[in-house]
Amino acid sequence: MEKRAVFQSRWLPYALVLPQLLITFIFFFLPAGQAVMQSVMMEDPFGLSTEFVGLANFRELFADPNYIASFKITILYAVLVAFSGLAISLLLAVCADRVLRGGGVYKTFLIVPYAIAPAVAGVLWMFIFNPTLGTLSHALRAFGLDWNYMVHSGHALTLIVIAAVWKQVSYNFIFFLAGLQAVPKSLLEAAAMDGAGPFRRFWSVVFPLLSPTTFFLLVMNVVYAFFETFAIVDATTMGGPGQDTNILVYKVFVDGFRNMNFGGSAAQSVILMVMVIALTVFQFRFIERRVNY
Repeated sequence: MEKRAVFQSRWLPYALVLPQLLITFIFFFLPAGQAVMQSVMMEDPFGLSTEFVGLANFRELFADPNYIASFKITILYAVLVAFSGLAISLLLAVCADRVLRGGGVYKTFLIVPYAIAPAVAGVLWMFIFNPTLGTLSHALRAFGLDWNYMVHSGHALTLIVIAAVWKQVSYNFIFFLAGLQAVPKSLLEAAAMDGAGPFRRFWSVVFPLLSPTTFFLLVMNVVYAFFETFAIVDATTMGGPGQDTNILVYKVFVDGFRNMNFGGSAAQSVILMVMVIALTVFQFRFIERRVNY
């Protein structure tokens, strides 16, 4: 029989969810509504006067080649961060799940980066890849690669991708490891008895059972790449060299708080929010069909 909670007061369930509803309204719906309202307004830098301009801010954005370039680099950056982070995390989880002795130590060290702030992660990798002081930059120079993320846009993009992936690997690792430990051993033993090798057992048995976890992490990593890597970019490249790493979330900050273009910045935030919502809906609409629950 299905167990259901019975509340003595009809208002108690609403009182229990009220704090979460208030937090969601204050910190999500209210700022989102304010951004939509500001996106159709033109405001002076001091906030003394506003003028309704309709969709002029959006038309100006899509006519700006710098915004189109930021749009493209953001898509590339999100794809690299999401898929690289998932692949590395899954590999580490598989390796950690096979460790028999000292497994707790390995798992603890793999989880530690998640406790580090994004800005700290960016500064850490910035020093490692520093053109003059960085250990890895000197090692790359020994192999004939003149590494300098301050000059080469490809090096700068690689730096922020590595920092973002390293910061997110721990989050993905926790879920993948939990999913691997939930796979019934009897299925693996049956596949081994049928003659399936380690790779075949993983691809045909383990990975399909991990599809719900993989789908959840794909959605979370896309959102992470679009919204939560601002501090990494700000601490490392600041959108440079030029504007080659000026991803959308960082461009919103630059245009709004440095250039004082409040209307254009609000329009960018609305477009970014719509993009992420559309990507999430697309993932749930099409990619979830391949998920086996």
